[in-house]
Amino acid sequence: MKFIFTNIKVILIIIITYSNFSISQIGGNTSFNNLNRVYNARSLALGGFYISNKDQDPNIGVNNPALINQTMMNHFSFNMLYQTGDIQNGMIVFNNYASKIKCFQNTSLRYVDYGKNTKTNEFGEIIGSFTPIDFILSSGLSKKLNSNFSIGSQLNFLYSQYENFNSIGVSIDFGGHYIFKDTTQSFAVLIKNAGIQLKTFGDNNKRNLPTEIQMSYSHKLKHAPFRFSYLFHHLNEWDLSYNDPNVKGSIDPLSGDSILPKKASIIQKVALHITPQIELILSNHIHLRFAFDYLRRYQFALTNRPGLSGFSFGLGLYFKRFNLDYGFSSYSVAGNTNGITLTSSLDKWRKKSIH
Repeated sequence: MKFIFTNIKVILIIIITYSNFSISQIGGNTSFNNLNRVYNARSLALGGFYISNKDQDPNIGVNNPALINQTMMNHFSFNMLYQTGDIQNGMIVFNNYASKIKCFQNTSLRYVDYGKNTKTNEFGEIIGSFTPIDFILSSGLSKKLNSNFSIGSQLNFLYSQYENFNSIGVSIDFGGHYIFKDTTQSFAVLIKNAGIQLKTFGDNNKRNLPTEIQMSYSHKLKHAPFRFSYLFHHLNEWDLSYNDPNVKGSIDPLSGDSILPKKASIIQKVALHITPQIELILSNHIHLRFAFDYLRRYQFALTNRPGLSGFSFGLGLYFKRFNLDYGFSSYSVAGNTNGITLTSSLDKWRKKSIH
Protein backbone atom coordinates (compact mmCIF):
# COMPACT_ATOMS: atom_id res chain seq x y z
CA MET A 1 0.00 0.00 0.00
CA LYS A 2 2.87 2.36 0.81
CA PHE A 3 4.29 1.68 -2.65
CA ILE A 4 0.96 2.58 -4.30
CA PHE A 5 0.62 5.91 -2.52
CA THR A 6 4.27 6.72 -3.24
CA ASN A 7 3.65 6.29 -6.97
CA ILE A 8 0.42 8.29 -6.82
CA LYS A 9 2.30 11.06 -5.02
CA VAL A 10 4.96 11.11 -7.76
CA ILE A 11 2.30 11.38 -10.48
CA LEU A 12 0.54 14.24 -8.67
CA ILE A 13 3.83 16.11 -8.25
CA ILE A 14 4.49 15.76 -11.98
CA ILE A 15 0.99 17.04 -12.76
CA ILE A 16 1.26 20.07 -10.48
CA THR A 17 4.77 20.92 -11.69
CA TYR A 18 3.92 20.50 -15.34
CA SER A 19 0.70 22.52 -15.09
CA ASN A 20 2.68 25.51 -13.87
CA PHE A 21 4.75 25.58 -17.05
CA SER A 22 2.24 24.39 -19.63
CA ILE A 23 0.56 26.61 -22.15
CA SER A 24 -3.10 26.22 -21.36
CA GLN A 25 -4.92 27.69 -24.34
CA ILE A 26 -7.35 25.12 -25.70
CA GLY A 27 -7.60 26.31 -29.26
CA GLY A 28 -6.20 28.64 -31.89
CA ASN A 29 -2.70 29.00 -30.43
CA THR A 30 -1.44 25.42 -30.63
CA SER A 31 -0.26 23.06 -33.36
CA PHE A 32 -1.36 19.47 -34.09
CA ASN A 33 -4.83 19.94 -32.61
CA ASN A 34 -5.76 16.66 -34.32
CA LEU A 35 -4.31 15.09 -31.14
CA ASN A 36 -7.57 16.05 -29.43
CA ARG A 37 -9.86 14.52 -32.04
CA VAL A 38 -11.92 11.46 -31.16
CA TYR A 39 -10.88 8.36 -33.09
CA ASN A 40 -13.20 5.56 -31.90
CA ALA A 41 -16.95 5.12 -31.60
CA ARG A 42 -17.02 4.20 -27.91
CA SER A 43 -15.18 7.35 -26.86
CA LEU A 44 -17.36 9.38 -29.21
CA ALA A 45 -20.50 8.06 -27.50
CA LEU A 46 -19.00 8.87 -24.08
CA GLY A 47 -18.35 12.53 -24.79
CA GLY A 48 -14.91 12.36 -26.38
CA PHE A 49 -12.40 10.67 -24.07
CA TYR A 50 -12.73 7.60 -21.88
CA ILE A 51 -9.70 6.94 -19.68
CA SER A 52 -10.74 5.23 -16.43
CA ASN A 53 -12.08 1.73 -17.09
CA LYS A 54 -9.86 -1.22 -17.97
CA ASP A 55 -11.33 -3.94 -20.23
CA GLN A 56 -10.73 -5.71 -23.55
CA ASP A 57 -11.24 -2.68 -25.81
CA PRO A 58 -7.85 -1.90 -27.45
CA ASN A 59 -8.99 1.62 -28.38
CA ILE A 60 -9.08 2.89 -24.80
CA GLY A 61 -5.38 2.07 -24.47
CA VAL A 62 -4.73 4.83 -27.01
CA ASN A 63 -6.71 7.26 -24.84
CA ASN A 64 -4.76 6.29 -21.71
CA PRO A 65 -1.73 3.97 -22.12
CA ALA A 66 -2.05 2.81 -18.49
CA LEU A 67 -5.20 0.92 -19.58
CA ILE A 68 -3.32 -1.43 -21.92
CA ASN A 69 -3.69 -4.86 -20.32
CA GLN A 70 -3.50 -8.60 -20.84
CA THR A 71 -7.10 -9.01 -22.05
CA MET A 72 -6.30 -6.81 -25.08
CA MET A 73 -3.44 -8.99 -26.33
CA ASN A 74 -3.65 -9.84 -30.04
CA HIS A 75 -6.73 -7.63 -30.36
CA PHE A 76 -7.06 -5.32 -33.34
CA SER A 77 -9.54 -2.59 -34.17
CA PHE A 78 -10.65 -0.52 -37.18
CA ASN A 79 -12.35 2.84 -36.63
CA MET A 80 -14.09 5.28 -38.97
CA LEU A 81 -15.71 8.58 -37.98
CA TYR A 82 -17.68 10.79 -40.35
CA GLN A 83 -18.22 14.54 -39.96
CA THR A 84 -19.75 17.32 -42.01
CA GLY A 85 -17.83 18.76 -44.95
CA ASP A 86 -16.55 15.35 -46.11
CA ILE A 87 -14.12 15.22 -43.17
CA GLN A 88 -13.21 11.71 -42.06
CA ASN A 89 -10.91 10.45 -39.37
CA GLY A 90 -10.03 6.94 -38.33
CA MET A 91 -7.67 4.68 -36.45
CA ILE A 92 -6.12 1.23 -36.65
CA VAL A 93 -4.92 -0.38 -33.40
CA PHE A 94 -3.12 -3.61 -32.57
CA ASN A 95 -2.08 -4.87 -29.13
CA ASN A 96 0.59 -7.39 -28.16
CA TYR A 97 2.97 -8.30 -25.35
CA ALA A 98 6.58 -7.06 -25.37
CA SER A 99 8.17 -10.05 -23.65
CA LYS A 100 11.72 -8.63 -23.52
CA ILE A 101 10.67 -5.72 -21.33
CA LYS A 102 7.65 -7.47 -19.81
CA CYS A 103 5.18 -4.75 -20.80
CA PHE A 104 1.87 -4.72 -22.60
CA GLN A 105 2.11 -2.80 -25.86
CA ASN A 106 -0.10 -1.20 -28.50
CA THR A 107 0.61 0.27 -31.91
CA SER A 108 -1.83 2.63 -33.60
CA LEU A 109 -2.17 4.82 -36.66
CA ARG A 110 -4.59 7.75 -36.53
CA TYR A 111 -5.46 9.98 -39.47
CA VAL A 112 -7.69 12.90 -40.45
CA ASP A 113 -8.76 13.35 -44.07
CA TYR A 114 -10.16 16.86 -44.61
CA GLY A 115 -11.58 16.10 -48.06
CA LYS A 116 -10.85 17.72 -51.40
CA ASN A 117 -10.14 21.47 -51.25
CA THR A 118 -10.02 23.91 -54.13
CA LYS A 119 -6.63 25.37 -54.99
CA THR A 120 -6.57 28.94 -56.36
CA ASN A 121 -3.94 31.50 -57.29
CA GLU A 122 -3.61 35.05 -55.98
CA PHE A 123 -6.30 36.18 -58.45
CA GLY A 124 -8.85 33.69 -57.19
CA GLU A 125 -8.61 31.51 -60.28
CA ILE A 126 -9.02 27.77 -59.72
CA ILE A 127 -5.82 25.95 -60.63
CA GLY A 128 -6.44 22.55 -59.06
CA SER A 129 -7.30 20.82 -55.82
CA PHE A 130 -5.55 19.29 -52.83
CA THR A 131 -6.43 17.10 -49.83
CA PRO A 132 -5.02 18.13 -46.41
CA ILE A 133 -4.28 15.18 -44.14
CA ASP A 134 -2.90 14.55 -40.64
CA PHE A 135 -1.23 11.39 -39.32
CA ILE A 136 -0.35 10.19 -35.81
CA LEU A 137 1.77 7.04 -35.48
CA SER A 138 1.86 5.86 -31.86
CA SER A 139 3.31 3.15 -29.69
CA GLY A 140 2.31 2.71 -26.06
CA LEU A 141 3.58 0.61 -23.17
CA SER A 142 1.88 -0.34 -19.92
CA LYS A 143 3.35 -1.86 -16.79
CA LYS A 144 1.26 -3.46 -14.07
CA LEU A 145 3.01 -2.62 -10.80
CA ASN A 146 0.64 -4.75 -8.70
CA SER A 147 -2.92 -6.07 -8.84
CA ASN A 148 -4.37 -2.57 -8.44
CA PHE A 149 -2.00 -0.04 -9.96
CA SER A 150 -0.77 0.37 -13.55
CA ILE A 151 1.24 3.05 -15.31
CA GLY A 152 1.80 3.67 -19.00
CA SER A 153 3.31 5.98 -21.58
CA GLN A 154 2.74 6.50 -25.28
CA LEU A 155 5.03 8.06 -27.88
CA ASN A 156 3.36 9.85 -30.81
CA PHE A 157 5.01 10.83 -34.10
CA LEU A 158 3.03 13.65 -35.74
CA TYR A 159 2.88 14.56 -39.43
CA SER A 160 0.65 17.01 -41.32
CA GLN A 161 0.57 17.63 -45.07
CA TYR A 162 -1.38 20.66 -46.37
CA GLU A 163 -0.81 21.04 -50.10
CA ASN A 164 2.95 21.67 -50.52
CA PHE A 165 3.49 22.45 -46.84
CA ASN A 166 4.16 19.95 -44.09
CA SER A 167 4.84 19.91 -40.36
CA ILE A 168 6.45 17.33 -38.09
CA GLY A 169 6.24 16.91 -34.33
CA VAL A 170 6.55 14.46 -31.46
CA SER A 171 4.55 14.10 -28.26
CA ILE A 172 4.22 11.76 -25.32
CA ASP A 173 1.37 10.77 -22.99
CA PHE A 174 1.76 9.63 -19.38
CA GLY A 175 -1.03 7.76 -17.59
CA GLY A 176 -1.82 6.05 -14.32
CA HIS A 177 -4.73 3.80 -13.37
CA TYR A 178 -5.78 2.51 -9.95
CA ILE A 179 -8.48 -0.08 -9.22
CA PHE A 180 -9.92 -0.01 -5.70
CA LYS A 181 -10.13 -3.19 -3.62
CA ASP A 182 -13.81 -3.75 -4.33
CA THR A 183 -12.97 -3.70 -8.09
CA THR A 184 -16.12 -1.67 -8.82
CA GLN A 185 -14.30 1.65 -8.64
CA SER A 186 -11.30 2.99 -10.50
CA PHE A 187 -9.37 6.22 -10.83
CA ALA A 188 -7.17 7.46 -13.68
CA VAL A 189 -4.86 10.39 -14.29
CA LEU A 190 -3.41 11.43 -17.63
CA ILE A 191 -0.94 14.00 -18.96
CA LYS A 192 -1.40 14.08 -22.72
CA ASN A 193 0.17 15.78 -25.72
CA ALA A 194 3.37 16.90 -24.01
CA GLY A 195 5.83 17.54 -26.83
CA ILE A 196 7.23 19.88 -29.45
CA GLN A 197 6.78 20.87 -33.06
CA LEU A 198 10.00 19.88 -34.85
CA LYS A 199 9.19 21.39 -38.25
CA THR A 200 6.72 24.15 -39.00
CA PHE A 201 4.71 24.74 -42.16
CA GLY A 202 7.22 27.37 -43.26
CA ASP A 203 7.02 30.40 -40.97
CA ASN A 204 9.60 28.97 -38.50
CA ASN A 205 7.25 30.02 -35.69
CA LYS A 206 7.05 26.87 -33.59
CA ARG A 207 3.88 26.56 -31.55
CA ASN A 208 3.07 24.61 -28.42
CA LEU A 209 1.12 21.38 -28.59
CA PRO A 210 -2.36 21.19 -26.97
CA THR A 211 -1.06 19.78 -23.68
CA GLU A 212 -3.80 18.75 -21.27
CA ILE A 213 -4.20 17.14 -17.87
CA GLN A 214 -7.18 14.85 -17.24
CA MET A 215 -8.51 12.80 -14.35
CA SER A 216 -11.40 10.38 -14.25
CA TYR A 217 -13.34 8.33 -11.73
CA SER A 218 -15.54 5.32 -12.58
CA HIS A 219 -18.00 3.36 -10.43
CA LYS A 220 -19.86 0.21 -11.49
CA LEU A 221 -22.94 -0.39 -9.35
CA LYS A 222 -22.97 -3.87 -7.78
CA HIS A 223 -26.67 -4.54 -8.11
CA ALA A 224 -27.60 -2.46 -11.15
CA PRO A 225 -26.32 -2.50 -14.76
CA PHE A 226 -24.83 0.99 -14.63
CA ARG A 227 -21.26 2.27 -14.77
CA PHE A 228 -20.91 5.97 -13.98
CA SER A 229 -17.75 7.85 -14.95
CA TYR A 230 -16.76 11.46 -14.49
CA LEU A 231 -14.07 12.94 -16.70
CA PHE A 232 -12.32 16.04 -15.38
CA HIS A 233 -10.55 17.66 -18.32
CA HIS A 234 -8.39 20.72 -19.10
CA LEU A 235 -7.20 20.78 -15.50
CA ASN A 236 -4.17 22.87 -16.45
CA GLU A 237 -6.45 25.86 -17.15
CA TRP A 238 -9.01 27.05 -14.64
CA ASP A 239 -11.08 29.49 -16.67
CA LEU A 240 -12.49 27.96 -19.88
CA SER A 241 -15.20 30.60 -20.23
CA TYR A 242 -15.20 33.18 -23.00
CA ASN A 243 -16.21 36.82 -22.87
CA ASP A 244 -17.15 38.22 -26.26
CA PRO A 245 -15.45 41.65 -26.63
CA ASN A 246 -18.15 42.69 -29.10
CA VAL A 247 -20.89 42.41 -26.47
CA LYS A 248 -21.36 45.82 -24.89
CA GLY A 249 -23.05 46.74 -21.66
CA SER A 250 -26.50 48.32 -21.55
CA ILE A 251 -28.36 50.94 -19.51
CA ASP A 252 -31.27 50.12 -17.25
CA PRO A 253 -34.15 52.26 -18.63
CA LEU A 254 -35.68 52.72 -15.15
CA SER A 255 -32.69 53.40 -12.92
CA GLY A 256 -30.18 54.55 -15.50
CA ASP A 257 -27.57 52.21 -14.03
CA SER A 258 -25.06 50.48 -16.26
CA ILE A 259 -25.62 46.76 -16.83
CA LEU A 260 -22.38 44.91 -17.52
CA PRO A 261 -22.28 41.86 -19.84
CA LYS A 262 -23.00 38.64 -17.98
CA LYS A 263 -19.93 36.57 -17.09
CA ALA A 264 -19.61 32.91 -16.19
CA SER A 265 -20.22 32.05 -12.54
CA ILE A 266 -17.91 29.90 -10.40
CA ILE A 267 -20.32 26.96 -10.72
CA GLN A 268 -20.38 27.32 -14.49
CA LYS A 269 -16.58 27.47 -14.68
CA VAL A 270 -16.36 24.24 -12.67
CA ALA A 271 -19.00 22.55 -14.85
CA LEU A 272 -17.00 23.37 -17.99
CA HIS A 273 -14.34 20.91 -16.75
CA ILE A 274 -16.66 17.93 -16.11
CA THR A 275 -18.10 15.38 -18.53
CA PRO A 276 -20.44 12.81 -16.94
CA GLN A 277 -20.45 9.45 -18.74
CA ILE A 278 -22.88 6.53 -18.35
CA GLU A 279 -22.68 2.96 -19.63
CA LEU A 280 -25.81 0.82 -19.34
CA ILE A 281 -24.73 -2.82 -19.44
CA LEU A 282 -27.92 -4.57 -20.51
CA SER A 283 -26.14 -7.93 -20.97
CA ASN A 284 -22.80 -9.38 -21.99
CA HIS A 285 -23.78 -8.62 -25.59
CA ILE A 286 -25.41 -5.16 -25.48
CA HIS A 287 -24.10 -1.93 -23.94
CA LEU A 288 -25.72 1.51 -24.20
CA ARG A 289 -23.71 4.70 -23.65
CA PHE A 290 -24.55 8.34 -22.90
CA ALA A 291 -22.59 11.48 -22.05
CA PHE A 292 -22.92 15.24 -21.81
CA ASP A 293 -20.04 17.63 -22.50
CA TYR A 294 -21.01 21.05 -21.15
CA LEU A 295 -17.87 22.67 -22.58
CA ARG A 296 -18.83 21.59 -26.09
CA ARG A 297 -22.36 22.92 -25.63
CA TYR A 298 -20.99 26.17 -24.22
CA GLN A 299 -18.66 26.62 -27.21
CA PHE A 300 -20.79 25.40 -30.12
CA ALA A 301 -24.49 25.66 -29.29
CA LEU A 302 -26.39 28.40 -31.09
CA THR A 303 -28.18 30.75 -28.70
CA ASN A 304 -31.60 30.37 -30.31
CA ARG A 305 -31.20 26.75 -31.47
CA PRO A 306 -29.00 24.80 -29.03
CA GLY A 307 -30.47 21.45 -30.05
CA LEU A 308 -28.51 18.39 -28.86
CA SER A 309 -25.19 20.20 -28.79
CA GLY A 310 -22.93 18.56 -26.20
CA PHE A 311 -24.93 15.33 -25.99
CA SER A 312 -23.53 11.97 -27.10
CA PHE A 313 -24.82 8.41 -27.18
CA GLY A 314 -23.93 5.06 -28.66
CA LEU A 315 -24.32 1.31 -28.74
CA GLY A 316 -21.95 -1.61 -28.28
CA LEU A 317 -22.74 -5.08 -29.67
CA TYR A 318 -20.56 -8.01 -28.59
CA PHE A 319 -20.56 -11.17 -30.69
CA LYS A 320 -18.57 -14.39 -30.51
CA ARG A 321 -15.76 -13.36 -32.86
CA PHE A 322 -16.02 -9.57 -33.09
CA ASN A 323 -17.44 -6.47 -31.44
CA LEU A 324 -19.26 -3.63 -33.14
CA ASP A 325 -19.59 -0.13 -31.67
CA TYR A 326 -21.55 2.88 -32.87
CA GLY A 327 -21.21 6.42 -31.55
CA PHE A 328 -22.99 9.72 -32.18
CA SER A 329 -22.04 13.17 -30.95
CA SER A 330 -23.70 16.50 -31.62
CA TYR A 331 -21.60 19.63 -31.87
CA SER A 332 -24.29 22.04 -33.05
CA VAL A 333 -27.23 22.18 -35.45
CA ALA A 334 -24.60 22.77 -38.15
CA GLY A 335 -23.16 19.30 -37.87
CA ASN A 336 -22.82 15.99 -36.02
CA THR A 337 -20.29 13.18 -35.93
CA ASN A 338 -21.04 9.50 -36.44
CA GLY A 339 -18.54 6.74 -35.78
CA ILE A 340 -18.29 2.98 -36.14
CA THR A 341 -15.69 0.58 -34.71
CA LEU A 342 -14.97 -3.06 -35.52
CA THR A 343 -12.87 -4.96 -32.98
CA SER A 344 -11.72 -8.57 -32.87
CA SER A 345 -8.88 -10.84 -31.76
CA LEU A 346 -6.51 -12.90 -33.85
CA ASP A 347 -6.93 -15.74 -31.35
CA LYS A 348 -10.65 -15.98 -32.12
CA TRP A 349 -9.97 -16.63 -35.81
CA ARG A 350 -7.22 -19.19 -35.44
CA LYS A 351 -8.27 -22.79 -35.95
CA LYS A 352 -7.83 -24.95 -32.89
CA SER A 353 -5.50 -27.85 -33.43
CA ILE A 354 -6.94 -31.33 -33.17
CA HIS A 355 -4.92 -33.83 -31.11
